[in-house]
Amino acid sequence: MHDDAALAFAARLASGAVPAPEGGSVPGASAAPAAAGASQAGHAASGGETPAEPSVLTEVRGRLGLITLNRPLAVNALNHEMVNLVWAALVRWADDPAVRTVAIRGAGERGLCSGGDIVAIHADMTRPDRTPGMPYETMGFWRDEYRLNLLISRYPKPYVALMDGLVLGGGIGVSAHGSHRVVTERTRSGLPETQIGFSPDVGGTYLLGHAPGAAGAHAALTGAHLDAGDALYLGLADAFVPSGRLPELLSALESEEPDAAIARLAGPAPESALRTGAAWIEDAYAADSALQIVRALEASPEQAARDAAAVIRSKSPTAVAVALAAVRAGARADLAGALRNEWRVGYRFLGAHDFAEGIRAQVIDKDRTPDWQPARLEELSPGAAEAYLAPLPHLPLDLSPVDAVLPPA
Repeated sequence: MHDDAALAFAARLASGAVPAPEGGSVPGASAAPAAAGASQAGHAASGGETPAEPSVLTEVRGRLGLITLNRPLAVNALNHEMVNLVWAALVRWADDPAVRTVAIRGAGERGLCSGGDIVAIHADMTRPDRTPGMPYETMGFWRDEYRLNLLISRYPKPYVALMDGLVLGGGIGVSAHGSHRVVTERTRSGLPETQIGFSPDVGGTYLLGHAPGAAGAHAALTGAHLDAGDALYLGLADAFVPSGRLPELLSALESEEPDAAIARLAGPAPESALRTGAAWIEDAYAADSALQIVRALEASPEQAARDAAAVIRSKSPTAVAVALAAVRAGARADLAGALRNEWRVGYRFLGAHDFAEGIRAQVIDKDRTPDWQPARLEELSPGAAEAYLAPLPHLPLDLSPVDAVLPPA
């Protein structure tokens, strides 16, 4: 498909407005991910100022289509425009015979992607003119982000993610669903959403739900940063390549198949603390509820288990319980099903207290003293977590644009 035709095709993948809670429409949600040219035009400053650098850069090097997330001052935190630009590039290259492999990396020295733009989400939740029933613009962002996650998982060409440095939250979504996921000694990955009163999304509940044993649930509840060894153990990554060799890897991908290039440059997988602690993790997570798990960790003879319990106690109790339920549901779902669960959960967190409060404490005011409501797991109502996953018949997640580009196998 010619570039212009592919971009036009991406722009035509509109599926209608996402209904708002009271039957309105979500701002920005009526169109499918936009074409790259249109999105980049939005960067131009008014008044004749010099246009800003695009938030996503794409180029073709030999047989390699290279995507660079380009917000280094924000550690390449994803916003809606970036999601649309990555979507457009992948659609453009899906049936371009000149592109045999796609790779994604982050600009700057700090990492691939530090997650979604939670400052923008906080602003959406707390806007002064917000009234009951007013739609959330965040739902339009999540809709397109989740579509992108599913598109990456189905991509018909090798998709190589360079998971160097910080790879958190939304960064997992644009990397860990790919076919070739490379970590380094600098990798600090994970889904730390419970720290901000939220639950793992971007397909994270599917990934963690299919991790060995209860390790994925433990990673979700603690929200811990995961090094290369833990990422490999959990199944979030496939190979370890020293960060100093990543330029060599990209050069090799211009002319080689990724399996051969990665195998030649890869080193031995580092040890995993999660693997080492598997016995006490399995013992504790045999319990039914988040509260019972924390109490089992607190009663463990292992210091690492007791330390983990204290970490979980510091997170939003609601988010901890929801994350456990969502990861366990993710273990029984395919990726599309997990994304639909996460959509329902996210919608309900937008209208709850802890998500806005967690972002405030961690990112806005930075006082690190969130006022969780309720404050303790013991105070959670029975069934509260499961209610977050209940169906949303008036607000379904429409993933059909992905089927239009890449039908399921």
